[in-house]
Amino acid sequence: MKKTLIIGATPNPARYAFKAAQLLKSKGHDIVNVGIKKGEVAGEEIEMPDAIHNDIHTITLYIGTDLQAQYYNYILKTSPKRVIFNPGTENEQLEALLKDNGIEPVEACTLVLLSTGQY
Repeated sequence: MKKTLIIGATPNPARYAFKAAQLLKSKGHDIVNVGIKKGEVAGEEIEMPDAIHNDIHTITLYIGTDLQAQYYNYILKTSPKRVIFNPGTENEQLEALLKDNGIEPVEACTLVLLSTGQY
């Protein structure tokens, strides 16, 4: 299983980040929810991007490019194996930064990857 950190986590069930958290948990993946909203998703509290988690395999992004810069250092310190850029979150600058630090950028949809067994 791939422990996954969700940036942009929200308790709003209409949002894709919420759906991804639920699906990840249902498929047996441990998750860490990170965001600015208070609450919990899939049984896990939403936390601020303060604590660095050293056991993360994948970060999946659910925030737009205008908000991503404030997370660059957090993402690099977390040092995941890959970062998934869900539709609408693509960011050439961050993707280049990830590559320079040995982290694989993936432009894909977490929900589709999970649903098709490609996660």
